[in-house]
Amino acid sequence: MSLNRNRENSLAAPLPQRIIVTGAAGFIGYHLCRALLQNGAQILGLDNLNDYYAVSLKTARLQNLKQLNGFAFQQIDIADYDAVAAAFRSHQAEAVVHLAAQAGVRYSLDNPRAYVSSNMDGFLSILEAARHHRLTHLIYGSSSSVYGLNAYVPFSEHHGADHPVSLYAASKRANELMAHAYAHLYAIPLSGLRFFTVYGPWGRPDMAYFRFTKAIFEGAPFDVYDEAVMRRDFTYIDDIVAAIVRLIPKPPGPDPSFDPARPDPAISSSPYRIFNIGNSNPVRLGDFIAILENLIGKKAVKRALPRQPGDVEATFADVADLARVADFCPATPLEVGLAQFVAWYRDYYKITDAP
Repeated sequence: MSLNRNRENSLAAPLPQRIIVTGAAGFIGYHLCRALLQNGAQILGLDNLNDYYAVSLKTARLQNLKQLNGFAFQQIDIADYDAVAAAFRSHQAEAVVHLAAQAGVRYSLDNPRAYVSSNMDGFLSILEAARHHRLTHLIYGSSSSVYGLNAYVPFSEHHGADHPVSLYAASKRANELMAHAYAHLYAIPLSGLRFFTVYGPWGRPDMAYFRFTKAIFEGAPFDVYDEAVMRRDFTYIDDIVAAIVRLIPKPPGPDPSFDPARPDPAISSSPYRIFNIGNSNPVRLGDFIAILENLIGKKAVKRALPRQPGDVEATFADVADLARVADFCPATPLEVGLAQFVAWYRDYYKITDAP
């Protein structure tokens, strides 16, 4: 299987030529900027380069992007509305992909105000700038965590998502509701993307797969929460990017099938949509770790612990709507995607396995 197939065949409609990507130095933002630049777009990347994880990794991503034609960068905090509005005016963007956010479920237990500032105040800045600037499409990142206590799987956008179990999830659900209000009031075409456990090269060091890999290489013990039960719908970064690229030139319109007497959470009489982006193949954490052990050639030293507050038992995406609208389904096998990640990890951290 070619890992490049998604990007090679990603365009089903012409892309807007001037696009703003927030969180451009982040994991998904970095890969998306590369794909858009390769498709000829002019990109303005925005990021505040905060120290939630190693700034050196963010700056390394940025250095790679700055070597590509068509990329410009501004270091700003999206909670600063004046700076965001100025960036919109200077770039004259046709479309925006808003990925900047304070990530992490467990971090939200200790630093709740960071989530209000970045995920809610920051998103309000983006929405207000979009209100005063004509866009063909505003796409924003949401999360599978919004499904919270919902136990019916696979998770569907057409089911309720109003019982979050972490402040991070609540902030992402709030983004979806804010987006609907602005789509309704100002006819801004808005699409929310519920990402399911994204992994791959240049990933985030705070993510479990990254921490597991680091610990296995070092022979260090690491915590595994509810290993026998916990399952995640791991989704490879190339699939995430391919889906976003396909959706950018497909803004939503009012859905004539929307019934206000029985409202469907995924659609609206306003130009608003929600999409799951996941692999539709949940994997037990134990099986995931076994694949890493095989790729790295070392056994993991695991500490079994119970599930933590804010964690859900399983994530499992129904991607029928994504397949219908974008003509695309994430499908990279975990063994293939993890092999690419481990190869990148060895190269980036200069691991030779020499004794």
